[in-house]
Amino acid sequence: MKKHWYDYLWIWAIIYFALGFFNILFAWLGMIDFLLPLALAGFGGNKYFCNNLCGRGQLFAKLGKSGCSRNKPAPRWLSSRWFRYGFLVFFLAMFANMLFQTYLVAAGASSLREAIQLFWTFRVPWGWTYTAGSVPNWVAQFSFGFYSMMLTSLLIGLIVMVLYRPRTWCSFCPMGTMTQGICQLRQMGKEKE
Repeated sequence: MKKHWYDYLWIWAIIYFALGFFNILFAWLGMIDFLLPLALAGFGGNKYFCNNLCGRGQLFAKLGKSGCSRNKPAPRWLSSRWFRYGFLVFFLAMFANMLFQTYLVAAGASSLREAIQLFWTFRVPWGWTYTAGSVPNWVAQFSFGFYSMMLTSLLIGLIVMVLYRPRTWCSFCPMGTMTQGICQLRQMGKEKE
């Protein structure tokens, strides 16, 4: 099977998290993984990003092939419609909260929280990754919040990868659920024409 350039995007996932570990401002690069799937689904009407360009899914597949996964079927509820959309709503609520925290810092109403919050609960001091004053505080606040979300979703994906099949995360990934919804809306629009 011929390898394509995008078959190596799992390396991007590792680089992204490594860069954020040393300088939190690299968290902004994660917006590529946030906006590109939506744009490709919106313009292409398919899940090209999920199927070909998702470095995280590729990373889980690589780790699974190396023996890190039990390779057991996941419970059906993990891929059920109610769980996928419920997790998406929860994820979007956390994203909205992150944006609100960023707004508060930009407005001067709150101080910068130099901490990563794992699983939306546990604060992990991460202060060495940011030198205060190098960018506006709201830019750093967004970085900490966005990296927290990206790292939390990576950890959830790793947990379900170990317990079940390597790409179990993909069955309820919020980005995958959103792109699938966009594709369905486009299809309904075409059917009405």
